[in-house]
Amino acid sequence: MPVDTVGSILETINNLWAVDRDVEITMEANPTSVEAEKFKGFRAAGINRVSLGIQSLDDAQLKFLGRKHNVKEALQTVEIARKTFDRYSFDLIYARPKQTLAEWEAELREAVKHANGHLSLYQLTIERSTPFYMDHARSKFTMPGQEMAADFYNLTQDILEAAGMPAYEVSNHAGPGHQSRHNRVYWEYGDYIGVGPGSHGRLSLGESKTATRDHSAPEIWLKQVGETGCGAHPFKNLSPRDRFVEALMMGLRLREGITCDHLLDKSGISVEEALDVTKLQKVTKEGWMEKDSKRLQLTREGWLRLNAIVPFILRDGF
Repeated sequence: MPVDTVGSILETINNLWAVDRDVEITMEANPTSVEAEKFKGFRAAGINRVSLGIQSLDDAQLKFLGRKHNVKEALQTVEIARKTFDRYSFDLIYARPKQTLAEWEAELREAVKHANGHLSLYQLTIERSTPFYMDHARSKFTMPGQEMAADFYNLTQDILEAAGMPAYEVSNHAGPGHQSRHNRVYWEYGDYIGVGPGSHGRLSLGESKTATRDHSAPEIWLKQVGETGCGAHPFKNLSPRDRFVEALMMGLRLREGITCDHLLDKSGISVEEALDVTKLQKVTKEGWMEKDSKRLQLTREGWLRLNAIVPFILRDGF
């Protein structure tokens, strides 16, 4: 994206909305020399935080992941980010095919040396309609089993906690003052506007929550913007149940969990109406959740089972 385009976007945002003086404005960037050369221009345009998609600190793995940069170039870009922005972050992917725990530990300890208070660490997942999905289906590679994946996850938590960057969300780690503000908006089920191909949004319009979703194909999005001024599918009003489940799923991703009052405020539905007491007791007894009269909070073991726990604890027929 040209620097002038960034400046134009931020200028338009400032004209449309009141923007806080200390607003966090993050740009995602590829860790390449071409991108890094534009960092000073991005900073001048208003960007004050950058997130780099490094993915791996192993050249062979970068090639497997289809990345165009190498480790040397990635770390050079990190250093330029360090000199240009007060805050930056980068992503790594783990639990890759044939990766060992020792290899990941070495990679992660190296990453900590170059971090500046924030790291995003994701387990590799295989998405449909991607080359990875087709190669996996043809058995060109195999993924770690669930127990091994859990070992990767626990090792990640141990190392980052010891480094002073505990997980504040399932996949995101930060030291004091370095948590990503815009990401917390999603997890706290706040309002956010999605603009551009494939983007999503959640807006409080009236007494309801409205879901927005833009067309994924850039050419369709551009055509519709030109014709109607908007590249989105028809807006959808979310039902109270939808809002409760979304707020629950997002909130349980956070280390501090979610309060019962927050769920009621976001959906109009109480925890007692939506959740099965017996199942909550079972999840708590297993050590996967901590619960009192005010808050629901998953443990580290619960985070490993998040996608299964949420539908399990809902009342039958809810």
